[in-house]
Amino acid sequence: MILDRRALSPRPDFYREEWIDLNGMWKFVYDDDERGLREKWFFHFPDSRMIKVPFCYQSKESGIGETQIHLVVWYEREIEITEAMKGKRIWLHFGAADQDTMVWINGCMAGGHRGGFTPFSFLASEYVEEEDRSMRITVRCADANEAGQVRGKQHWDQKTDRCWYTATSGIWQNVWLELTEGYRIEKAKITPDIEEKTVEMLISLSQKPAAGTVKWTMALDGTALRKGEQSLGEKRERLLISVKNIDVIDNRQGLWEPDHPVLYDLTLEVYENDRLQDRVETYFGMRRIEQIGGTIYLNHVPLYQKLVLDQGYWPDTLMTPKDGNALLQDLILAKKMGFNGVRKHQKLEDPRYLYYADRLGMLVWEELPSNYEFWDGGIRELADTCLEMAERDYNHPCIITWVPFNESWGIRDVLWDTRQQEFAESMYHLLRAVDRTRLISTNDGWEAVRSDLIGIHDYENHGECIKEKYADRERLIASNATDKMVLSKCRKYEGEPVLLSEFGGLAMEDENTRSWGYHEKLAGPEKLLEKLRELFEAAEAIPYLAGYCYTQLTDVEQETNGLLDPDRNPKADLGKIREIVTGGGLSSGELTD
Repeated sequence: MILDRRALSPRPDFYREEWIDLNGMWKFVYDDDERGLREKWFFHFPDSRMIKVPFCYQSKESGIGETQIHLVVWYEREIEITEAMKGKRIWLHFGAADQDTMVWINGCMAGGHRGGFTPFSFLASEYVEEEDRSMRITVRCADANEAGQVRGKQHWDQKTDRCWYTATSGIWQNVWLELTEGYRIEKAKITPDIEEKTVEMLISLSQKPAAGTVKWTMALDGTALRKGEQSLGEKRERLLISVKNIDVIDNRQGLWEPDHPVLYDLTLEVYENDRLQDRVETYFGMRRIEQIGGTIYLNHVPLYQKLVLDQGYWPDTLMTPKDGNALLQDLILAKKMGFNGVRKHQKLEDPRYLYYADRLGMLVWEELPSNYEFWDGGIRELADTCLEMAERDYNHPCIITWVPFNESWGIRDVLWDTRQQEFAESMYHLLRAVDRTRLISTNDGWEAVRSDLIGIHDYENHGECIKEKYADRERLIASNATDKMVLSKCRKYEGEPVLLSEFGGLAMEDENTRSWGYHEKLAGPEKLLEKLRELFEAAEAIPYLAGYCYTQLTDVEQETNGLLDPDRNPKADLGKIREIVTGGGLSSGELTD
């Protein structure tokens, strides 16, 4: 796979050429007494230490590595206003910061954002005077160690246990600036239609143009295929781009699929009275995912999914990858082991990960991070996060399934409580309203409500027991797979696809090591491979399954169920794991590329 220049940027899926990396050393201070607002630290920052952004203070890579709970933290950095920045609009971007964020530019309040997993940005140049030689950015992040907060796998206490890990506070994804000549393209929502061979695009701008024009160029492998332009009359504008009469579409070679993930590059330029305002490079894939009669189809061909659960944690950096290569390597390792996709678990991952998955042809299930209490504030926060997730990641062809809930987390009584059932189903309809191009597994694991598929989590450790339990689909779905009912009381099975969307959880390590796992620890690589073969053969012997998801890709802190250790070292030969997953081994070239 050859990556282009966009790969090193924080948003390769929505790329601007003029961007400035703000990762690195920032001033940093705890505010346990919440003095910062009263004392106006955004005017006079107190004596502080330094932190390496975007790594949270709990991580070693941040340069601090303290896991004590500090609910309010502050950051500050001053950057030079260069000649290249003067006269342009400067946009300040945060990939994600946990949880409630306030931002000041040169002492002026630029805005705020609530939610720990989604991006936000501000027009920073509004707070910079023409004579200013620098720009001072001050950030306050307030977190909470509450189970009711949307937090995913972050433990709500200082001490971690089971499958919950060290918490993250403050900035934990990239921070950067982008420059535009004028107003910007806020987003471009791209919807492919493989039957009509068209792409519908809804462009949103930061302001209504007076006499605007959008120009676009579509290319494949560096060769321009189509060009066009259209007048802009509103802040939102609909464009319809034809992909007809392009030979590669007609013989399926131009479709996005795991074996050949074709991506079409799209350059967008907006003009006001012939003056360039903004230029963005993005892309799309022509693909269709649907379920019919218990089968999932990708581009009208049955799709059997072989997924691996990916938590997205690293020993020294926690939820933040050390760099883009760390994200890429996780996908490459999963692919080398024979999986055709990943279920990104309880985390909205760095956008670079989805870009790499698009390029590699890896399927992705994207899952909302959970909260763990059902309450009004949690309903609002989860719904907001859901909409921001769909907005950020809508264009990625790799994403084929949204997962709003996992194992009834945050809706513990959904089996019988009509309020919780209605909330869960409202999330299904919310996603369907903004995205008709993907499947939704509304409450993956058990106690399903309205959903496009039935995902069952079962950590049964014996292959024969799996075969016996899953022999009769109707009997299984009408009862329970583990100690939970497969369906909530509001739900009737209507023939949707069934997936074993979590299974396995095998640990292999020294008995003296403190750890948590689903089963007894296996003594060495050969025992691990033997048990893997038993479980995979049992899963694939169930004729009605549309696929499975093995738990999991890597060990994380005390949870040792990974095929790889926390440093991404394989616990058994990758070629042998691939043979179990796919029936075929790896070539020496594939092992070393």
